[in-house]
Amino acid sequence: MRVVIVTESFPPDVNGVAHCALQTARHLVRRGHTPLVIAPAVADPAADADAPCAVVRVPSLPLPGYPQVRVALPSRRVAAAIAAHRADLVHLAGPFVLGVRGMTAAARLGIPAVAVYQTDLAGYARTYVGTGESTAWRRLRAVHGAADRTLAPSSAAARDLAAHGIGRIRLWGRGVDTVRFRPELRDDALRRELAPNGELLVGYVGRLAPEKRVDLLAGAGSLPGVRLVIVGDGPSGPALRGALPDARFLGRRTGDDLARIFASFDLFAHTGPFETFCQTVQEAMASGLPVVAPAAGGPLDLVDHGRTGLLVPPGDPEALRTAVAGLAASPARRAAYGRAGRAAVEGRTWEALGDELIGHYAEVLRERTAVAA
Repeated sequence: MRVVIVTESFPPDVNGVAHCALQTARHLVRRGHTPLVIAPAVADPAADADAPCAVVRVPSLPLPGYPQVRVALPSRRVAAAIAAHRADLVHLAGPFVLGVRGMTAAARLGIPAVAVYQTDLAGYARTYVGTGESTAWRRLRAVHGAADRTLAPSSAAARDLAAHGIGRIRLWGRGVDTVRFRPELRDDALRRELAPNGELLVGYVGRLAPEKRVDLLAGAGSLPGVRLVIVGDGPSGPALRGALPDARFLGRRTGDDLARIFASFDLFAHTGPFETFCQTVQEAMASGLPVVAPAAGGPLDLVDHGRTGLLVPPGDPEALRTAVAGLAASPARRAAYGRAGRAAVEGRTWEALGDELIGHYAEVLRERTAVAA
């Protein structure tokens, strides 16, 4: 199968869309398929040296106020690359700007398209500009409505899409690397460095951006015997360092280094209310950690309240503080939640989820063939 992955983000970017697009390309290659990635250009000319397949970069500009995010500019390269690849199917990863071009090209060339919903853009519009939700949903309806199938990462995301008039929705989650992320990587030397007085380590991993609401951790971080550890970077970094003066900020970490840090936490706390999935929750569970997360979006599917972690009302710092305090006071409950979380994700490998995705591709191709006949 010849597949073109049109993605709004790709490594070296570090985010859910980029990571999922990379894992999809890798899995397609492993299964003997021929993918091509189309993504926004980045500053590093050697960025694609380790990519699993060919990558076509289109001109892009940094997002004002958030230069780590690049937005593709209009380009004829998208349609040209899809045609030159002789694609059987187009995979649109988090389509909004570049994905719209990909959908237009696929429709013009008569190629089926699968659109993967990954980002709550309407929620971001509300957070960053206080308006624009309806505009975001109109754009999302246009591209997802034209696709043969929309894949939603969680039940909450599927409900949101359906409520806004988008059809042909199926669930497709995300895989997690349970070999890389595992409890055995717990590092006592790192723990002594981060908690010299034996504090309980409460970790957050993710972008430091307004929509992530990392500021909500202030109350939990002030609990006696608790040390807050923040992993990630983004435009909110300076403000958060001021708001969380006792926290340890480790910057962006990836790969085995990140896995070691995850395993060395005692508890993982997530705060963002706009997660369509929340991959870091899965990575925490794979690392054997109890999780505290908002009862909204993707975490509703991932966290089994009272068994693998605790769900709290989104945007409620006191509820978050109370949940962390309760787990901090109960080592036995933390251990039980951590074991249950690890068991819950052991079957969610990228190999299993990749094969499920290929199954969606095959169904879409069969449906197109049936219609044509």
